[in-house]
Amino acid sequence: MKITQIRNATQILEYAGKKILIDPMLADKDAYEGFQGTVHSEIRIPTVSLPLSMEIILDVDAIFITHTHPDHWDSAAVEKIPKETLIFVQNKADEEVLRSQDFTNLKIFTEIGEYEGIKITPTKCQHGYDILYSKFGDLLGEVHGIIFEHPGEPKIYFASDTIWIPAVEEIMKKEKPDVVVLNCGWAHFLGFGPIIMGKEDIIKTHITLPEAKIVATHLEAVNHTLVTRDELKKYAIDNKIDEFVFVPADGETITLV
Repeated sequence: MKITQIRNATQILEYAGKKILIDPMLADKDAYEGFQGTVHSEIRIPTVSLPLSMEIILDVDAIFITHTHPDHWDSAAVEKIPKETLIFVQNKADEEVLRSQDFTNLKIFTEIGEYEGIKITPTKCQHGYDILYSKFGDLLGEVHGIIFEHPGEPKIYFASDTIWIPAVEEIMKKEKPDVVVLNCGWAHFLGFGPIIMGKEDIIKTHITLPEAKIVATHLEAVNHTLVTRDELKKYAIDNKIDEFVFVPADGETITLV
């Protein structure tokens, strides 16, 4: 199994003979205004350029979209991805969004159970604290993580955009993934705190799954993330768990067995 970090939460997973693109955000550097209502909204995003050519990024068998927030599915992805590409979305609402964008080969991963022999397990997410959902639930919408499982590969859990909630811990304990990909840039909504995980959640994951490898993503590409790669690496070293924690640079490929 290989993971190539593209940028933000965009990654390519090479798994059981398939190449899967996760959450494509494909715009040029500084293409969009920062997210209003979040920290550092004056900073334009993406804050960095794509590290690989579009030809390489789109040379995949399928795309999985955990949700359609623009840092996971942006207008550049809509423009550049061929309309016949096999794309998996989380629910009917997101399917309708992509159909309105003229994509034709869509499946809902919370319903299918498997893809080309790879078992697909959707997982619950909560994209911020309860008080934020009570005020901006429609804006935040629904998000799902994904577990991929195949007899010839490590079981891998993409936690997606979520804070640490009991359901996250429960799925880790139940499924016991070998690899956990955490969106852990600690993005913040002004006045309401974090809306994704941060460095402390790496410790929580390690406590819950002492042997699992942890891959950190959703870092250093959008305005509202407050944790850097260097901070995460130092935190892992200080807590003596750095042998379990991987913080790939944009464009870097890591092999996990």
